Amino acid sequence: MKFKLLRTNSIAFAATIALVSLRGWADGDVSGVTARTSPDWLRRGTIYEIFPRDFSVDGNLGGVTAKLDELQSLGVNILWTMPVHPIGEKFRKGDYGSPYSIKDYYAVDANYGTVNDYKQLVSEAHKRGMKVIMDLVADHTAWDSVMMQHPEFYKHDGQGKIISPVPEWTDVAALNYESPALRRYMIGMLKYWIQTCDVDGFRCDAAAMMPTDFWEQVRAELAGDKPDIMMLAEASKPELLANAFDIDYSWPLLSTMDDIFIHNAPASNIWRSWEDSRAQFPKAALHMRISDDHDETRAVTRYGLNGALAASALMFTLDGVPLIYNGMEAGDTNQSSGGALFDKRDILWQANEHPQLRSTYHDLIQLRHQYPALCNARVDWLHNSDEANLVTFLRADDKDELLVVINFSGRPLSGRVDLKNVDGFVPVEISGTRSSPGSLLPMIQLGQYEWRIYHRSSKVFPVAGIAPDQN
Repeated sequence: MKFKLLRTNSIAFAATIALVSLRGWADGDVSGVTARTSPDWLRRGTIYEIFPRDFSVDGNLGGVTAKLDELQSLGVNILWTMPVHPIGEKFRKGDYGSPYSIKDYYAVDANYGTVNDYKQLVSEAHKRGMKVIMDLVADHTAWDSVMMQHPEFYKHDGQGKIISPVPEWTDVAALNYESPALRRYMIGMLKYWIQTCDVDGFRCDAAAMMPTDFWEQVRAELAGDKPDIMMLAEASKPELLANAFDIDYSWPLLSTMDDIFIHNAPASNIWRSWEDSRAQFPKAALHMRISDDHDETRAVTRYGLNGALAASALMFTLDGVPLIYNGMEAGDTNQSSGGALFDKRDILWQANEHPQLRSTYHDLIQLRHQYPALCNARVDWLHNSDEANLVTFLRADDKDELLVVINFSGRPLSGRVDLKNVDGFVPVEISGTRSSPGSLLPMIQLGQYEWRIYHRSSKVFPVAGIAPDQN
């Protein structure tokens, strides 16, 4: 599909990464290879992104550790901590500075605590059955980084001056991965965090802006320290999922969602976007399904409350791994894009504008725990009578079938889903969701942005004409 480079309400950071990712698509066709096998805990997981500065009033690692029981009860099992390192002061943006402008990869920002505090966070998370991945910012450093004593680590212009990765990123300096010494330094640093704090993986910032062979080198080196290490690429570049990364961002689908909610594009574009990605990426490639993160204005602001829940229903029932950005479960409306990265904007855990959404997200997570069919690579798209507004698909394995129907329009609709055998399907109860007067399948009657999930046993009611499990 054609990727919309400047997504509505996205900051220049995400747009630039998208541009680099798109250019990478032409590097080589990897659609015929099979993606690397990802850890089972990732494929079955839900990722929860934490901005420690905003997550608690204290704004430190202790504030995160103190809420691990709440996160465990929510059901998430993979915690992604945004960068915890000291932030550069030279050319700093905002009062606090971007956590992606790093002075020392081997240290923890004093406002957050110490390396031991991070080690305790990981340890306590492990006790609760949760994994922890660090945010790795390998493309650039702060201008006052300790690494500046090695100018050969950096990119230079024609006059020999160190440069930013792109002109707009004035608070950071670009690293040069043509330097073997830099590669050794970065790999040694990653091993330090595995060996010191027992981290389970890395979310790799701006991954498409560095050579793919560097990431393949990282994967090979780290596998010796932790065989099931998980690597998440902030990119949408197919070749990265062949050998280096376990999962990437589903940016094309996010862009499609913005087009539908903001620009009234047809809901059928969701299926087309999914098909386009399937055709370009390695077989069984895994994508992180997102509607919110630190680079986006909150989905409840972009799409409205009901629209945001409809988007989440898609992200949690489609193939891939869903992401919750801290505060989504509270209906937080505090802006998470633009200048929010450079200052402190506490999460509105008791948001006045919107009701608590925690029970809804809890039940969606539990649905993934209960039904492995939601975690495989198989998606059977179903035709319906109103494809401009209605999305219908089936997730299935040899035990269960889940039928998902979502109204992506701001008006009520009635329609019909093309499913030969509808016997045995029962609506799944999801806390906090609306329920319009029922209608018997294959007929569908939904309010604006309403969605439903139905379940039945595959063994009792097999569906004719559906392909075997592709996972």
